[in-house]
Amino acid sequence: MTAGKKSAKPKTDIPSQKFAHGPVAEDRFLDRDESWMKFNQRVLEEAEDSDNPLLERVKFLAITASNLDEFFEIRVAGTLQRIEDGYSQPALPDEGGLTPQERLDRLSERIVQFVEAQYQCWTALLLPALQKEKIRVLRWEDLDEKARARALQFYAEEVDPLLTPVTIDPSHPFPRVLNKALCVGLLLRHKRRQAGTRNVPAALGVVTVPRSLPRLISLPSEDGFVDFIMLHELIESQAEKMFRGYEVLARAAFRVTRNSNLYMQEEESRSILESVRTELHNRRKGAAVRLEIENSAPEEMIERLRTNFELDPWQVFRTDGPVNLSRLMNLYSEIKKPALKFVPFAGKEFRLSSKSTDIFDELRKRDAMLHHPFDSYSAVESFIEAAAMDLNVISMKQTLYRTSKDSPIFRALIEAAQSKDVTVVVELMARFDEDSNIRWARELEDAGVGVYHGIYGYKTHCKLALLVRRDPDGVVRRYAHLGTGNYNPVTARFYTDISLLTSRIELTAAIQKVFNYLTAETEMTNYDPLLVAPITLADRLVALIEREAGHAKAGKPAAIIAKMNGLLDRRTIEALYEASQAGVEIDLIVRGMCSLRPGIKGLSEKIRVRSIVGRFLEHSRIFSFANGGEDEIYCGSADWMPRNLVERCEVVFPVTQPDLKKRLRDEILKAYLDDNTKARLLQSNGEYVRAPKGSTSFSAQDYLMSLAETTEEKVPIRKLAGD
Repeated sequence: MTAGKKSAKPKTDIPSQKFAHGPVAEDRFLDRDESWMKFNQRVLEEAEDSDNPLLERVKFLAITASNLDEFFEIRVAGTLQRIEDGYSQPALPDEGGLTPQERLDRLSERIVQFVEAQYQCWTALLLPALQKEKIRVLRWEDLDEKARARALQFYAEEVDPLLTPVTIDPSHPFPRVLNKALCVGLLLRHKRRQAGTRNVPAALGVVTVPRSLPRLISLPSEDGFVDFIMLHELIESQAEKMFRGYEVLARAAFRVTRNSNLYMQEEESRSILESVRTELHNRRKGAAVRLEIENSAPEEMIERLRTNFELDPWQVFRTDGPVNLSRLMNLYSEIKKPALKFVPFAGKEFRLSSKSTDIFDELRKRDAMLHHPFDSYSAVESFIEAAAMDLNVISMKQTLYRTSKDSPIFRALIEAAQSKDVTVVVELMARFDEDSNIRWARELEDAGVGVYHGIYGYKTHCKLALLVRRDPDGVVRRYAHLGTGNYNPVTARFYTDISLLTSRIELTAAIQKVFNYLTAETEMTNYDPLLVAPITLADRLVALIEREAGHAKAGKPAAIIAKMNGLLDRRTIEALYEASQAGVEIDLIVRGMCSLRPGIKGLSEKIRVRSIVGRFLEHSRIFSFANGGEDEIYCGSADWMPRNLVERCEVVFPVTQPDLKKRLRDEILKAYLDDNTKARLLQSNGEYVRAPKGSTSFSAQDYLMSLAETTEEKVPIRKLAGD
């Protein structure tokens, strides 16, 4: 495969009539994978930004590496698979209108440039800055006698018993290197050469670095320094002891990334749980898609590894630093220097009104909305825990996509199953959480919870909890939580998300219909007021956009403000283009991939797109429509991407309470639109530029944190039912 083919310069002045009929031109859409690479570039810019605390910059760099791993495992692997399967036609418009091979050729050049920028950030910016703060990541040759003694003690006690050195020969085949497992490769020459073996090539040795051990080993140091050595450096230093009888000619760490897509096949004889478990086993051994290796490795070693893993030359990445930059996250957790991190932040605790007796009494009077992490996630945990403890709660239903170890919500569901009906819809195929979700599903089943896995072929991505309670007045009512984020109290501390707690009859009745759909596949045509994928959401979304276009043509207020993680859906983008041409003012806050081209005369000149990358991962989905002066605001789990609109079970819900609508529109969305510190503006050619500073700097996340720290109410939500 040939890397480096350059694409034509995108046009920026496209008459709308060009696209009225016929095939869609490539210039109408931005390539999704290049757009993703630009998102990761924005994360890398945070690592390069000296205004961020130093260890936070290290963390951002580690995140870019983790992101790139997944990109190779899924997107690059998927494109390679399509090429192998013989696909030679242009891909979808949101993939640039190019054939898989053309896309791969163009993408490979950008990836190479990005990896170079990552290691430049580490070696030229972060390492020197860390040293100034007396933090050092040392090579073996840099260690003094005391540090070497400590490192060798750790090696003898913790490392050596776990190592299995292998010399590749006819009786010792190349070991099966698992996905992303760090290894040390060695070129070896036997010291006892037999006559006539002068030209025998060097042997290849491989040692797999144990995953159970930390990648950074703490060392003793003086004068206030905090010193570490990378685990693979320590192992490399002891190569001669592992391969006695050989001369070590060269040594270098390497890592292989494999295809991690799950290729599920439906079989009547196999449950979805067993199917996922089988495919997970296969994932660890999928086809190699990338080789990373230290740039000190000789060409002979690289070629032998490349040939063994059946990779093309462009798939080999020589690294000027640690092979796995994502492991630098350990520096962040190991180093206890608060001055080098963001100031700790705890979200505001939700408080009940002074006249409410418990959370259920509160929700009978008003809806409650939370904006995490600025509002503490403990309110959601308390809501589920209250239901589990309350004898008046008859049943509980909940979806789980990703959660965390020792989650209070998970424990509450198990506790509730001892005294009430509990139903949980677990998405087994939440990418890279499949193993843990299988374990949780079985543990829930063992506790007596009714566990279901949604509709086969559709991921269950909606975030719903529904409680049925017999209230003190004898009336049976439903209470619900709807969210934009996962039921994960760990990520809720650094993902921005919206939660709505409600007892509104029209909402809770619709949620009941959604659960019936998920557990019995009882599909209906109307889930109002909810928008439900894959049934009603795609059509309703386009209808909402078209309604704004109609208002604009009629001279009524017409505007769209939409915040999401990704915008790729072709039909939705076309509706936005039409709305722009009708005069609708459109502001899009899209964190990651965006295929829409904004600001093109005659096509999208009234559309503006911005991306916010900062301390917290922007994860909330909020959609505001002016609607001729009677505005409507929705939140939900779905991005405007094909996978969300037609391939997943998603729920988008309206927020109708006036004070909550005002908060979403005038406080939250306005803050993101005013941000000129962390915002980047998408240009019509696909590039991003920083928002102009103006006379004063404004950060939406900093502003929302300041609001959370200065606002108080009176009664804590911990005043639970039965307390």
